[in-house]
Amino acid sequence: MRKLTYFIHTSADGHVVGPKGEFDWPVMGPELSDHSFELDEENDITLYGRVTWEMMESWWPDAESRTDHPHVVRYAPVWRASRKMVISRTLEKSDWAERIIGSDLAAEVRELKEEDGKGLLLMGGARAATSLARLGLLDEVRIGVHPVILGGGVSLFPGLDRRLGLRLLEAPRTFDEGVVMHRYAVTS
Repeated sequence: MRKLTYFIHTSADGHVVGPKGEFDWPVMGPELSDHSFELDEENDITLYGRVTWEMMESWWPDAESRTDHPHVVRYAPVWRASRKMVISRTLEKSDWAERIIGSDLAAEVRELKEEDGKGLLLMGGARAATSLARLGLLDEVRIGVHPVILGGGVSLFPGLDRRLGLRLLEAPRTFDEGVVMHRYAVTS
């Protein structure tokens, strides 16, 4: 069975976006960039929540024309070629997503997990992660903690109404720019 991993950037005070929806604070240095390619090797389908998807779809299709940042230049072709699906009850179509998962989240994600292939990666999508956690479908959580305090915003699992047990899978890993990656198996 495929493993479903939630990968998220967070501030040191546990927010995935700032109080006004800001997402200008994560820093993608060379080491963290390399890690994103490791994630692509481990997973062959990337899932997004709707809000994250709208941000990704507005940027990555032609990202190299907007900047010469080494990560962007290297990752944009990978993003375009990858299998991408969106978790949303409101999005009806997308030019870049292979599939929109929305009518029956539990059944559709279980079906994906039962297919042959590499893992499934939920990239961002804190509200989607909360829904998946409630359904018991998350297997792993990777949290990239960035050295910034946002003072508010959306939390890692907004609205999660139960405890989510975690077991450390590897010692926290430090990346350039002061980012620390925490990797956990979901135990409950």
